[in-house]
Amino acid sequence: MAAENLFDVWARRNPKWEAKFEESLLRVFTDYGVGASELTTAKGKALGAGYELFIYAFFIGLYSDKKRELVGETKTFGQPVQYWGNLDSKKFRKAYPRLREYIFTALVAKTNGLDLISLEKGEISDSQAVDMLKDTMEQYANYGFYYMEEKLKNNPNYFFKTSGFLNVILRLVQPSKIDEEIEVL
Repeated sequence: MAAENLFDVWARRNPKWEAKFEESLLRVFTDYGVGASELTTAKGKALGAGYELFIYAFFIGLYSDKKRELVGETKTFGQPVQYWGNLDSKKFRKAYPRLREYIFTALVAKTNGLDLISLEKGEISDSQAVDMLKDTMEQYANYGFYYMEEKLKNNPNYFFKTSGFLNVILRLVQPSKIDEEIEVL
């Protein structure tokens, strides 16, 4: 039987991301390294902490059902998942702890080779299971980062539109919608 709650073990981890995205995405759209502040929107940043863009990238990968291995130099946010979105911000945003639960649930469902029965029997450790979950999370997010970078190469202003970030997710979760319909939102 698992010695600890798998969610808690996973939440204490700090996923990696490719360092190449720091300048092209994280510093452009977030207050990476600073956190959310009342100056965020004044500086044109769509998001607060860097992990918010990681979460967005993760959902792009998840909804696309595409992963990409990390290559080259990697970094972490210096803050484990358990603290992501756990406080109300100065930007009048509410904490979003449930989002971590949704991410974890998606990871359990989508992680190839994760055998919960083997975990329960002690045939694999909590740490081994969490390594698999974390790897899946990193690969989905990495695909999402490459996806965003490609969008910016094709249209440098794409995410600076009011609905730029929203349109990407809507196209992935509502693929039957015609792009013009989504643009109206």
